[in-house]
Amino acid sequence: MLHVAVAIIKNPKQEVLVAKRPPASHQGNLWEFPGGKIKLDETVFSALQREIIEEVGLRIQEAYPFVKIYHNYGDKQVLLDVWQVTRFEGEAVGREGQKVQWLAPEAMENFKFPGANLRIVKLLQLPTRMAITPQFECLSQLAAYLDLLRNNDVGAVQIRQKHLTLDQSLDWARSSLEILGDRGPLVILNGPLKLWQYLPSGVGLHLTSAEFGSLQESLSKRLSFLGCSCLSKQDLHKAETLGFDYAFLSPQPVTSNLSDKTPLNWRGFKELAASVSLPVYALVDMNRFDVSTALAHGAVGIAGITALLDPK
Repeated sequence: MLHVAVAIIKNPKQEVLVAKRPPASHQGNLWEFPGGKIKLDETVFSALQREIIEEVGLRIQEAYPFVKIYHNYGDKQVLLDVWQVTRFEGEAVGREGQKVQWLAPEAMENFKFPGANLRIVKLLQLPTRMAITPQFECLSQLAAYLDLLRNNDVGAVQIRQKHLTLDQSLDWARSSLEILGDRGPLVILNGPLKLWQYLPSGVGLHLTSAEFGSLQESLSKRLSFLGCSCLSKQDLHKAETLGFDYAFLSPQPVTSNLSDKTPLNWRGFKELAASVSLPVYALVDMNRFDVSTALAHGAVGIAGITALLDPK
């Protein structure tokens, strides 16, 4: 099996660097994320640094595991060790004569990628900010909240309404899709495992830590997006093994309150997030913390209940 280091490199506009494969190469003329084969005496990070400077002239200073992808092309089996680059220097140029381009994740659907890259394309659709709904008494309150999301930089909304029955939760998810429309934020329903087979098309599922603890098999191929809340390194490794698309992790002790007197332990978050090949969101008070802090510590973004979006 060919072990390949792959880099997700973003510019300040959150566009991702891609390169076009040479016509005569395996999967030629398709677009890919830059990287290359890991040598026997290299770590993934050192291979990533070498390949990226050789291919596109960028010097990687800091990067974190993002996801591992196994793919069988029939004539070749590959393991993509995909890392998210958080600090680099230089200007991207195709040093091997290949065409390079910065692409917004939503524009990637118009480009052809090798089969092994398609899960990366999907995961790049995950936004850097995910709002979690406060509890509402009725659907009209949720509708007002969702209308406010249109004017905010929020790419996903998690419908978390623990007082609803399963049927009501599904009805609220369908209504959310109708309210937000085709170009609205990604809709994810927070609920029990049994919901997965009834979810409307395009709606993701987020499991609580308790529900996640009872899961023994992967559901990732059956859902648009599958996420969970994790409390430990063991939880994160389980989520990685079961193929979850993302995980929530709080950069502070679970028992403490979000207050000005409680400093966040970003160092601990950084260490745990870097221990798995899995997109990890920092679960924070979104009114107090900027997404750049989370990205700098290896998170894919931030998630939380945003009081500023509460309808009055």
